[in-house]
Amino acid sequence: MAKRPSQQRLFRELAAKYGPEVAQAFMTAIRDLTRQVEIQKLLLALERRDLDAAMQALHIDRAAFQPLEAKLVEAFTAGGQGAVATMPAAVSIGFRFDPGNQRAAEIIRSSAGRLITGLVENEINEARTFLADGMARGAGPRAVGLDLVGRLNRIGVREGGLIGLSAPQRTHVASAKAELALTDPALLRNYLTRKQRDRRYDNAVLKAIQTGKPVPADTARNAATRYSARLVRLRGEVIARTEGLPAIRAAKREAYQQLVDDGRVEAMSIVRGWSTTKDGRQRDSHDAMNGQEVRGLDMPFTSPSGAQMMFPGDTSRGAGAAETVACRCDEYIAIKAKRA
Repeated sequence: MAKRPSQQRLFRELAAKYGPEVAQAFMTAIRDLTRQVEIQKLLLALERRDLDAAMQALHIDRAAFQPLEAKLVEAFTAGGQGAVATMPAAVSIGFRFDPGNQRAAEIIRSSAGRLITGLVENEINEARTFLADGMARGAGPRAVGLDLVGRLNRIGVREGGLIGLSAPQRTHVASAKAELALTDPALLRNYLTRKQRDRRYDNAVLKAIQTGKPVPADTARNAATRYSARLVRLRGEVIARTEGLPAIRAAKREAYQQLVDDGRVEAMSIVRGWSTTKDGRQRDSHDAMNGQEVRGLDMPFTSPSGAQMMFPGDTSRGAGAAETVACRCDEYIAIKAKRA
């Protein structure tokens, strides 16, 4: 019989596969949103100062994020199947993970649904606020519209807009544009500290600092466009770590719950442990949790902060972003005899 893979190795493999794929699914959704914008209707509505018509021209709806939702379901299924593959053969022969199980389906439906609903609401609210502000300032309709949805690049794809960015990221883009538009050396140097900037434009910024002249308008616009595009990509990566990896972890726990439901093991014979990714970037609280073990499937892990999580990245017990966003820790699960 072939040797069964270790849980930790399999999780790393699944994370390496689904991390980029979930991020790419987010990018696919954002490209679809910008591609489906009726730009002429948007600009005409802005000229008429008709905010509702402008929003209708954007066609922001839940269906646009279907690729992301589908990829999260796929990651969840793979996580459950992977968990079975690492279970001791003595208890798992003939056992299969069932993603269609009512509880399992609800876990991923609720998780993915919460994410997609939040993304759609964020896009609608942020777009409406941005367009309304542009109208209030009397800004040109074309500038406002293209700043929101992005401009066509050389291959006909819109990039550099605000769609797909979180609220803080939109603020970063606005600040970067302001820095690039001025000749103040201090502000231009501040732009050069932005990690997601496209460094191909650094020489133009350095020249502006040295000469006291502004960055050429086209160069500044292109630099801001690339900065925005990179922030969208970064958001996809964060979503992958914050939503994609927890989906795999949740499926692992669900697989063991199904094993218990099937009568193959008792719940209290299961031991779960916290495994911290130690690469110098781990949270101090998670560093302290490394090796923490709990018995059964209903006991949460407890952070030194007091936050409780059923598995790394879990928010079901109220753990906040400081404990969950982009968490790279893992949970190992073992079947051990209860002490007498």
